[in-house]
Amino acid sequence: MRRTMTQKEQARLFRRRRQILDLGKKLAVFVILTLGAILYLAPLLWMLSTSLKNDLQTFADPPIWIPDPIVLDNYVKILTSSNWQRWAWNTIYLTSMGLVGTLLSTSLVAFSFSRLKWPGRDFWFIVLLSTMMLPYQVTMVPVYLIFTRLGWINTFKPLTIPPFLAGGGAFYIFLLRQFFMTIPKELDEAAIIDGCSTFRILWQIILPLSKPALVTVAIFTFIAHWNSFLSPLIYIRDSKLFTLTLGLTSLRTNFEVSGVIFWNELMAASLLIALPCLLLFFFAQRYFIQGVVMSGLKG
Repeated sequence: MRRTMTQKEQARLFRRRRQILDLGKKLAVFVILTLGAILYLAPLLWMLSTSLKNDLQTFADPPIWIPDPIVLDNYVKILTSSNWQRWAWNTIYLTSMGLVGTLLSTSLVAFSFSRLKWPGRDFWFIVLLSTMMLPYQVTMVPVYLIFTRLGWINTFKPLTIPPFLAGGGAFYIFLLRQFFMTIPKELDEAAIIDGCSTFRILWQIILPLSKPALVTVAIFTFIAHWNSFLSPLIYIRDSKLFTLTLGLTSLRTNFEVSGVIFWNELMAASLLIALPCLLLFFFAQRYFIQGVVMSGLKG
């Protein structure tokens, strides 16, 4: 005669089935994420593999994923090139100026929109946000004509001066403003009672408390300036003023003119360009995620 299950046994069986179902869901999510990660990492891994191959291995059929022997001369040729070193210093200079200028200008504007009261503040903030709908291609020609009249073409001025004039864009201002508004205004009032000026409130109170948001803006700005291609292409003519992105394009053009494209050297150069951005995001991802979440940009 079949024994009926007690309530405890039914509850225990239900919990076991629920645990198995949850484990199956987690395993399925893990497998999907792993496959997605492999799919996105495949181009980067292939670039790394090609950069460590010689010419014969580069064009081998079937393709070789693990080079044997490993060739480091591709990196040596790129790093010891005088043109590459000059392009690297140009990129570092432009990125540093853009980073400093963007952080200074956007923090000042965001502080004004979030902590100060002045007539038409909300209206002009809406106007500022509306500029996010204008793509760069719309303003590219008028801005180019302005810089031409100023005589700034083929110089670093069009790439270094705009960031100091809030040229970082409305997105960075919006991000910092949202973060500044989470800081209690009682701190401003206490600082004013103690005799602090408006600038000291920004410099000694707001900015130290806004490190996650500032790091987020710094990451976005660094990646944008480091990988910038269109703006340097428009304003720079002299090869001595090229950035790494322009240098990489000219390097491939030189290979095409000579009739032979050294893909292993191109992959080594591409990996060297991408490496700083990867390392920056890897080491600063905690501040990046914290800044985005606390700024009200989470989904």
